[in-house]
Order: sequence, then C-alpha cells, then structure tokens
Amino acid sequence: MKIEIGDVLVLKKGHPCGENSWKVIRVGADVKLECLGCNRIVMIDRVTLNKRIKKSIPLK
Repeated sequence: MKIEIGDVLVLKKGHPCGENSWKVIRVGADVKLECLGCNRIVMIDRVTLNKRIKKSIPLK
C-alpha cells in the first residue's frame, strides 16, 4: 500500500483516547503518525502498520 505524507489512516485498533484515525506526518522505514483525537505522535514500522490499516483516505 502506498502511504504519503498527509494521508489519513483508519486503523483496526483504536487509540486509548477513543480515536482510530491517524495523519501521516513522516514516511520512511518507519512511519510517524499523529492521532487526530489527542495529537499524540507515534512511530511504527511499515510492516506492522500495513497489517493494522483498515482504510486509507488519500491526500486530495
């Protein structure tokens, strides 16, 4: 799956704040995501992220 900066990803498991939508802010071997609920930033490796993605909303 092609992931670009600015895309919004909906993951299978929700964040503890109750949100499950994340904005991509950095792409590489690891992907940096920002929670759209509480603005927390996390880094996750690409292999694990690809398994957890439910839906991708591309940048327009």
